[in-house]
Amino acid sequence: MGHARADRIREVFAWRGIPFAEPPVGALRFRAPVPARRWSGVRDCAEFGPVCPQAEGMPIEAELVRDEDCLNLNVWAPRPEQTLRPVLVWVHGGAYFLGAGSQGVYQGHRLAAEGDTVVVTFNYRLGVLGFVSLDSVSGGAGTFESNVGLRDQLAALEWVRENISAFGGDPNNVTLFGESSGGGAVTTLMTVPHAAGLFHRAIAQSSPTTSVYGMQRASSVAGRLLRLLDVSAERAETLRTMPVAELAEASGRLSAEVSGSDPGTLAMAPVVDGELVPRYPVAAFQKGLAHRVPLIIGTNRDEASISRLLRVQMMPVTPQSVYQMLAGVLAANPDVAPERVAAIMSGYRELPRTRGAVAVSQDAAFRMPAVWIAEAHSRRAPTWLYRFDHASPMLRAARVGAGHATEVPYVFGTFGAMRRDPTFALGGRRTAERVADRMRARWLTFARTGRPDGEDGAEPWAGYDERGRRTLVIDRRDEVVVDPDRRARSLWGCRVLGFP
Repeated sequence: MGHARADRIREVFAWRGIPFAEPPVGALRFRAPVPARRWSGVRDCAEFGPVCPQAEGMPIEAELVRDEDCLNLNVWAPRPEQTLRPVLVWVHGGAYFLGAGSQGVYQGHRLAAEGDTVVVTFNYRLGVLGFVSLDSVSGGAGTFESNVGLRDQLAALEWVRENISAFGGDPNNVTLFGESSGGGAVTTLMTVPHAAGLFHRAIAQSSPTTSVYGMQRASSVAGRLLRLLDVSAERAETLRTMPVAELAEASGRLSAEVSGSDPGTLAMAPVVDGELVPRYPVAAFQKGLAHRVPLIIGTNRDEASISRLLRVQMMPVTPQSVYQMLAGVLAANPDVAPERVAAIMSGYRELPRTRGAVAVSQDAAFRMPAVWIAEAHSRRAPTWLYRFDHASPMLRAARVGAGHATEVPYVFGTFGAMRRDPTFALGGRRTAERVADRMRARWLTFARTGRPDGEDGAEPWAGYDERGRRTLVIDRRDEVVVDPDRRARSLWGCRVLGFP
């Protein structure tokens, strides 16, 4: 990766809307995906395929068609050569009920061109269709399965294993990467036995690692969904024929209801079902049961800022909602001592009330889980921990800073992909491009070699371990900092509240 930029730019081809599974409709709704049947002749792959239906008003491009037949993927690749190229497979975020792999910010052209890699993005079932476990309320009918959204992700990875060499990609060198719930999918899949061998390196950006719940909680959420839809448990089978628009709209209502009543939790998320997901991911990492692949994991400095700005309830950002979150932990987990919660809260008291609430929220949801995963995984496999701090002058002025998901266009090189994006209204584009070039080079070098060394002259990034705790802080210049999370670690300890 030490060549001049002009030497790295390559002609890139794109194939869009390739089906990797049969349409998950009718009898296949709420069931594991079935591999797509072969077709004869030439398939037109010029346009993106449909994306999973989601509540109206959600922030995806208007031109993207929403349809339940959404299990398709996209490939960007340079012209194939004799040597197979590294493959990067992206899992999009969106709290498990929003988003699409075909959004403009996820276009893979620049990653493929600069890195001489093959890039894959895909859609998977979201919300009620993919992340509500209805098997717990189906009366033993056996027609519902858990974690079908995760099963879709596995099906996409299996398609990559079987087919990516036709696009010049190496099925034995696959990097799985994702952000937000996509990052959560990465850390969860690292603990799923069935995922063994489907990817060989992993990057988890802002992973809500602890947003994976047990079957009792999953049953409660399923019951709330049935009440929203006015469907009894005995008639749960009727959800299979309900108009998909009603289920998509219910996803938004369910998310708002759960986030309002149980701050800090997601309505729709993977569940520990004892079959596909055998353990809580943090516990699996700590017990050495995660796949031992090289891992980059990290968070953004200001994860909760957008929730505060938009008054979104998904992350608690007021003192009242943070106390409500912690009260919920105590109510649900009698083994958690109230004194421990009080000790954690006391550590944030020197901050103003709202800033303290935001700090508690983002440490609980993102930063400390990333540190726990890095600690545990570094005992068994190469691990790198980062914190993304860079923000444009406009984002700093708006008090967003390095907010949740603001690093994504740096990774993909897609500044300006979103319409009416004010990020650079006060300048800073050139500096951001330089930061993005360095970050992208590290991700691409990691995909190629298993080490995020970046370009010639880049700040060396030593791996994370419990002795040095070296962490890369990404800003105007990269800086490796020793244990920047020392204070938070001393408050939270090494085990997440309320989870095994």
